[in-house]
Amino acid sequence: MMEFEKARFNMVENQIRANRVTDPVVLEAMGKLPRELFVPKTLRGIAYVDEDLPLDDGRYLMEPMVLARMIQAAAVRETDVVLDVGCATGYSSAVLAGMASTVVGLEQDEDLATRATRTLTDLGIDNAVVVTGPLPDGYARQAPYDVILIGGAVPAVPDHLRRQLADGGRLVAVVGDGGWDSKVTVVERHGDAYGQRVLYDAATPVLPGFEKDEVFVF
Repeated sequence: MMEFEKARFNMVENQIRANRVTDPVVLEAMGKLPRELFVPKTLRGIAYVDEDLPLDDGRYLMEPMVLARMIQAAAVRETDVVLDVGCATGYSSAVLAGMASTVVGLEQDEDLATRATRTLTDLGIDNAVVVTGPLPDGYARQAPYDVILIGGAVPAVPDHLRRQLADGGRLVAVVGDGGWDSKVTVVERHGDAYGQRVLYDAATPVLPGFEKDEVFVF
């Protein structure tokens, strides 16, 4: 256990803080959470490396630095309701649960959703719930959301997903094909208007199910 704690400390200091993540709430949330519990047992020894880790069926646990910078860009507040699209084994939902009021993790893979629910329960995280359904559809039943995080690369942000934002809400996604020319992008809602900010490049595995004809053109 002490080796995992040391690896977690090094992840925060050498991967996250060293890459312009300065929000103390993000740093604390990721510094407390046992990331090793969210990967297959065979990968626990490398749970804290600075790369995406493979799960099942072509899905990945996002690289810690990219996830941390995306969450920082979302400016999560303790009163926020968050939708975590593509939560996989629940790590990102658990991080967000340490920062927000309520987190809805959306996952379309039933096995991943079951694992996420079990791990969140085992950790006593009671302000996050995992629901199943197609990722591009979001989860309108609990909308509107103050923050929507998309946990992988998508060719574009679906129009109906951005409409699930509350007024003043922020959606953060990696927009592109998953290569290094993909861009971490923030969509903000102001009434019926939407703004966009492109922040930086990020190579992140593509999430399944997002089609190019479901685009919002700025």
